[in-house]
Amino acid sequence: MAEGWVEFLQTLLPFILVGFGAQIIDGALGMAYGVISSSLMLALGVPPKAASASVHAAETCTTAVSAISHVLHRNVDWKLFWRLMVPGVAGGVAGAYFLSNIDGDLVKPWIQAYLVGIGLWLLWRGFRYPPKPRDARFVAPLGLVGGFLDATGGGGWGPVVTSNLLIQGSAPRYTIGTVNTVEFFLTLAISATFLVHLGWETFTTVTIGLLIGGVIAAPMGAWVARHVPAKPLMIMVGFILTLTAGYGALRSLALIG
Repeated sequence: MAEGWVEFLQTLLPFILVGFGAQIIDGALGMAYGVISSSLMLALGVPPKAASASVHAAETCTTAVSAISHVLHRNVDWKLFWRLMVPGVAGGVAGAYFLSNIDGDLVKPWIQAYLVGIGLWLLWRGFRYPPKPRDARFVAPLGLVGGFLDATGGGGWGPVVTSNLLIQGSAPRYTIGTVNTVEFFLTLAISATFLVHLGWETFTTVTIGLLIGGVIAAPMGAWVARHVPAKPLMIMVGFILTLTAGYGALRSLALIG
């Protein structure tokens, strides 16, 4: 019995560490939990379907707390919320359905390439931080694409949607609050879609580990946000994501051992 528990904890530990690190970064930047978690789990050998399903199941809890906090602090632009939520959920459900019905080995290199792209984008954003203000024009198409990419890549809603809206000139407070509030409904819809198509067996040790690590790290993210400047942190995240996803992509294509 004791040996079984030790083996279970040894299996659980890597995913606790992944959830912990990803939540620290997300708490500081307001984004990147999904893409960091997915990139590291794919590097650990977790199949794309299980990685994305587990990330979104864990995020359902963390985004619920975040959404309640933003609503209570009146950080939500409800007009923007509805413009993002409907197409975002539609894109997320479509992406989860697509990923559930395709061979994981076939799609894995493309997911890794997408994560490399997000990493390079964060690097570019980091070196150009803060962005120049512009008028926000594209909201619904952005929500649709962001939701689809978030489901298929295991993350990306924050980097894609938040970054784009900020670049377009949206107010940071309401942009971050609204996008994070929408994310709860997005992750809930994506998790439900994975549950219908993949079953409960998809949510296993990976999900438990991510939840434990995320819960432990959640209070620390605010401390990191307060003491670490956003620019070097964003550059660091972009570098880590590009490196891990790039390595995974090369392994998926059998270009390295």
